[in-house]
Amino acid sequence: MRIAFAADHAGAALKAELLRRTGAAGLGHELIDLGGDGSDPNDDYPDFARRLGSAIRDGGADRGILICGSGVGASVAANKIRGVRAAVCHDTYSAHQGVEHDDMNVLTLGARVVGAEPAFEAAIAFLRARFSGEPRHVRRLDKVLAIEAEQG
Repeated sequence: MRIAFAADHAGAALKAELLRRTGAAGLGHELIDLGGDGSDPNDDYPDFARRLGSAIRDGGADRGILICGSGVGASVAANKIRGVRAAVCHDTYSAHQGVEHDDMNVLTLGARVVGAEPAFEAAIAFLRARFSGEPRHVRRLDKVLAIEAEQG
């Protein structure tokens, strides 16, 4: 699986840590760094949400991990991109359940909210999870996709 990572100025250090640890975990994923090194305080979350979301939408990445200060702004911005289903998850249950039930493809994290260890555990849970395909989950996902399609 191709996993894109991006972060604004507030999330850059956590992004670097997650890239390092995810790569070292030997999960076999291709890791793609879409930027945000923390050197520019004008590196705003909408810019990186657009970059990562576009990679998902256009097929350059299968999933993404997007980090800002709280995770909220990045999630809001990423969800504006067709085909992106992003959520803030600072725990392992939400991280895997969001994929299994809702086909979530972008995990957002708040670097000012969660520490490196819980963030790494949530990221691993997110990456290991698969959409269940259960009829009730498919039905609900289809309804979500219909809302997206209505927006033009």
